[in-house]
Amino acid sequence: MAADAVLLIAFGGPTRPEEVRPFLANVVRGREHTVPSQRIEEVIRHYEAIGGRSPLNDLTLRQARKLEALLAASGPALPVYVGMRNWEPYLADTLARMAADGVRRAVAVILSPHASEASRERYMERVEAARATLGARAPEVRYVGAWHVHPLFVSAVADAVTAALVTLPGPRRAAAPLVFTAHSVPVVMAERSPYVAEIAASARAVAEELGRARWQVAYQSRSGGPHEPWLEPDVNDALRALAAEGVRDVVVVPVGFVCDHVEVLYDLDVAARATARAAHLGFARAGTVNDHPVFIRMLAEVVAAAA
Repeated sequence: MAADAVLLIAFGGPTRPEEVRPFLANVVRGREHTVPSQRIEEVIRHYEAIGGRSPLNDLTLRQARKLEALLAASGPALPVYVGMRNWEPYLADTLARMAADGVRRAVAVILSPHASEASRERYMERVEAARATLGARAPEVRYVGAWHVHPLFVSAVADAVTAALVTLPGPRRAAAPLVFTAHSVPVVMAERSPYVAEIAASARAVAEELGRARWQVAYQSRSGGPHEPWLEPDVNDALRALAAEGVRDVVVVPVGFVCDHVEVLYDLDVAARATARAAHLGFARAGTVNDHPVFIRMLAEVVAAAA
């Protein structure tokens, strides 16, 4: 399929304080019974602590602009559109705009490195619902292949880890373990997908590129009911366990996320950092890849391969 556009698909986020509650209502719509109301209030407080907004939308649009510029320079020259699952620009609106612009075939990139129902199928379902509404005018959509161990993604994450390591005291850097994090999901959901294996593969590839022998995977940002099993260990429990072993410093690497947002800026930078401080554990957090030029190159490669 020769493509005539690119569609970047992301979660979305509120851009100002008054959008936080309606955004969260979108996130849990249809699943209200699985997310305790106190969790919603808790997340609202998290947004307040980071300024009442998420940078995810701005960062995704920056990724799109830089990808479009790189494609224009190296080929194939394609317009890049952005559609969000839970906030503006909504996927349905973006696909309608693409149809109005005459787009017939699009290559889509879901901006989640690791596949699960929450990070793949729900996005695809939203795309198909929008296409069904458009009928014959709907662009065809082809998704790029897996990229969780793409060498350029691995290199971009490794570069962020290196930048975090240099913030630790020099003599202690070599001994600091890496704790790779991704969003926790229900165990039953994880068992139906390659999610856990793909996260481990990404973490292993980054650790090997850096020559770091000690690393582990932990999970963060659990949102379900207390009696439902979710993936563990929680990052806070992992930090406490490392401190109990006598580890002096740790580098937390949010390999499951490609943009800063509340679950990085609060759950790691505020909550996990506080856990480390209470445990007398030195803490450094690697940046997400955001619009790192190596990550943009990776996006260009996977788009070109699919287009």
